Amino acid sequence: MKIAVLVNEGPYQHQASDSAYLFCMAALAKGHELQRVFFYHDGVNNASKFTEPPQDDRNIVARWSKLAEEHKVDLVVCVAAGLRRGLVADTLAPGFRISGLGQLIDSGIKADRLVTFGD
Repeated sequence: MKIAVLVNEGPYQHQASDSAYLFCMAALAKGHELQRVFFYHDGVNNASKFTEPPQDDRNIVARWSKLAEEHKVDLVVCVAAGLRRGLVADTLAPGFRISGLGQLIDSGIKADRLVTFGD
């Protein structure tokens, strides 16, 4: 099954990002294909290379980058939401790219399921 994921919340103010990441890992472990993970609204903050959590905390941004690298998952940051929050191409963590809402629509069309995390 092809699955697309939409993340609408930032990495440390809500559980949505953790839940989305764990869902992605579980889906891959079950043999499903991740068509794309799209970050929208405050979810774009999951892509900031400037995120520096304390040593004893999880590094959510690094988790997403590792997912993209190891599983060739397309991590897309909404350009409009990113610009509103100061994210531009050279502030993104590895594995993320900026694009428009058309990529979200494309995911909804091509995937069998679009799963949303956060409001």
